[in-house]
Amino acid sequence: MSDPRATGNTPTLAVEDVHKTYRQGPRTLAVLTGASLAVASGEMVGLVGPSGSGKSTLLHIAGLLERPTSGVIRLAGADCAELGETERTRRRGRDIGFVYQYHHLLPEFTARENLVLPQLIVGTGRRAAVARADELLDAVGLADRRNHRPAELSGGEQQRVAVARALANRPALLLADEPTGNLDPQTSGRVFDMLEHLVRTAGLAALMATHNTDLAGRMDRTLFLRDGRVTAQAPGSAAAGAGV
Repeated sequence: MSDPRATGNTPTLAVEDVHKTYRQGPRTLAVLTGASLAVASGEMVGLVGPSGSGKSTLLHIAGLLERPTSGVIRLAGADCAELGETERTRRRGRDIGFVYQYHHLLPEFTARENLVLPQLIVGTGRRAAVARADELLDAVGLADRRNHRPAELSGGEQQRVAVARALANRPALLLADEPTGNLDPQTSGRVFDMLEHLVRTAGLAALMATHNTDLAGRMDRTLFLRDGRVTAQAPGSAAAGAGV
């Protein structure tokens, strides 16, 4: 799938000329230096770059967890870069799902409860939240593990619960940061298959940072982050300097 901006369609996520700098004592560290990308509904986009290139920072900014130093973040065409904290929190809860390398499940709660809680936070009724949790746990093949706590689940099962949790509030955008990075190759493949199926079925826009080139190759497009900018070509290719 081509960049949705080229078709004139409004992308679900648009990152426009984003810069991010941090102060380290007397030094200023520039992590992002004009990064731009767009992801459309129903599209899976891989984000690849060397360790320390800023992939996590870019995902955090796209997910409204961090503010850019400058630049624009649009969700479904709405500029979110300057929203207040209350509205940013509301948009994160309703519109964005997150999956990380480590599952970050709440250890004292069961798999079902880990899916119910984010729904209750945004105002979903308990009965509807439980029904949605059970629907998703069935979809990821864990219906019989719904009452187990994270410590009672394997690594692959924990990550499947984390994926299901990210989809609990029916977000428009899924952001995944090395979601299979802690798993062995066979389990990684199974988790990605499930993630891809759920994303395709729901028609989400998905942006996934990964070091796994095999997984990146299965996505609709692969973008590369290097020197603070996003390109459509791998570093070293003829057109790698063009921004996306």
